[in-house]
Amino acid sequence: QVQLVESGGGLVQPGGSLRLSCAVSGNIFTFNVVGWYRQAPGKQRELVAQAPTGGNANYRESVKGRFTISRDNAKNTVYLQMSSLKPEDTAVYYCKAKKCSSYACNDYWGQGTQVTVSS
Repeated sequence: QVQLVESGGGLVQPGGSLRLSCAVSGNIFTFNVVGWYRQAPGKQRELVAQAPTGGNANYRESVKGRFTISRDNAKNTVYLQMSSLKPEDTAVYYCKAKKCSSYACNDYWGQGTQVTVSS
């Protein structure tokens, strides 16, 4: 069973930085695509960033130049480095990993970590 656990969220002032981590269990788990999503109260969950294996990362327009997704394969950990944070970045952030076989792909989600950007 694959389990994703996010950490690193918290309260930060506008303009500040946070680094979120997503630890993935299982040494045989393979990332085909890793990504971060977020959901604010009353809003739909939205893609923040994703990184396909062997491909370029992509970001939603509102976070381009401020957020960076990366991963450490040795630690089975995905990161989201966030800088120049804005109040509108406030949300629960979820990591997602996709693992594909020859027949289908499965998505795995973490439980989320709260990020609050406020003065």
